Amino acid sequence: MKKTLMVAGVLGAFAMSAQAQSSVTLYGSLDAGLAYVNNAGGSSLWAQSSGLLSNTYFGLKGTEDLGGGTKAIFKLESGFNLNNGSFSPGYFTGNSSGMFTRQAFVGLQNNQFGTLTLGRQFDSVADYLTPLALAGQAGGINLAAHPFNNDNIGAQSATSNAIKYESVNYAGFHFGGQYGFSNAPGAFATGRQYSVGVGYENGPFKVAAAYDQMNNVGANANATAAPVQGLGFGYADVQRTFGVGANYAYGPGTVGLLWTHSRLQDMTVGNLNARFDNIELNGTYGLTPALALVGEYTYTWSRMTENGNSSSPKWHSVTLGADYGLSRRTDVYLAGVYQHSSSNDNSNGLNVANTSIGGILPSSSTQSQVAVTTGIRHRF
Repeated sequence: MKKTLMVAGVLGAFAMSAQAQSSVTLYGSLDAGLAYVNNAGGSSLWAQSSGLLSNTYFGLKGTEDLGGGTKAIFKLESGFNLNNGSFSPGYFTGNSSGMFTRQAFVGLQNNQFGTLTLGRQFDSVADYLTPLALAGQAGGINLAAHPFNNDNIGAQSATSNAIKYESVNYAGFHFGGQYGFSNAPGAFATGRQYSVGVGYENGPFKVAAAYDQMNNVGANANATAAPVQGLGFGYADVQRTFGVGANYAYGPGTVGLLWTHSRLQDMTVGNLNARFDNIELNGTYGLTPALALVGEYTYTWSRMTENGNSSSPKWHSVTLGADYGLSRRTDVYLAGVYQHSSSNDNSNGLNVANTSIGGILPSSSTQSQVAVTTGIRHRF
């Protein structure tokens, strides 16, 4: 009897030890509000919104201590539309249909050698540059993503079949890269993606740069989601995005500057070729511990050619917002965006939308558009 009790005690202690070395966390963010758009395809729009301030999603993440400074890690993260509880996309969500559309990966993390993960993951532009944009800071404002989300600063799409490496911190420096396999038999380069990024942080100062390339993702259903939201021209044969940004924190505020360049070659509809340059100046300021003000101005210029027609439209986008924290997890917000396009491309032979606020709102029938949203967000 004593031996039985002793064995049971040892096994129980072992189980408790193993459980203590592992953890699984449920987390997420719920954002719902009311939105007004002055011109959505020619008419004003009043609607309940989901995810205009920040993405609505839930996820599971976990770690297991393997010893020697190594951990097994995983993350399963799903975006959805809070308006109806579905995983299907809509005007006010950038998520694709399916379950874990945002992230789904497993891997190893080592204190000395870095982290290696496999699965569906965000690229290096989203990892390194999005945190420096207003669309990515402190939960972000999705409406502040650049026109058409042409550079994926809004992190509205992720890469499937991806293997990613992220280094440890070397005196403020860190770097990483990702490769997304096409998973297409006999077509290794069709639908593949690769990206690299590097960052440096020293006290209140942060700087980062990143490059991303996707090859004909539309030809492979297993590849990434649509790289550009709102253009309506399908997929590009090659899409390249790169940029550099920095921000500086001072007391209760932060100011940032970001430049990105994206180039799309031979899109599947209309033989469109397009390139975009975005310069964003952003800032945040905490008036009180509970009340924060945010703002952003982005100037976007482009060059587009399609079936012998060409144009060089420009966009001016201004975002202002206020966020009040009711608690550490719950806040209410008010945000507004104004966007103006320099030309009406529908009259220039190109069927490109006049406006594209964040790449998620219906386009205006004129060259200007205003959107305002107020709502509540809860994070857990």
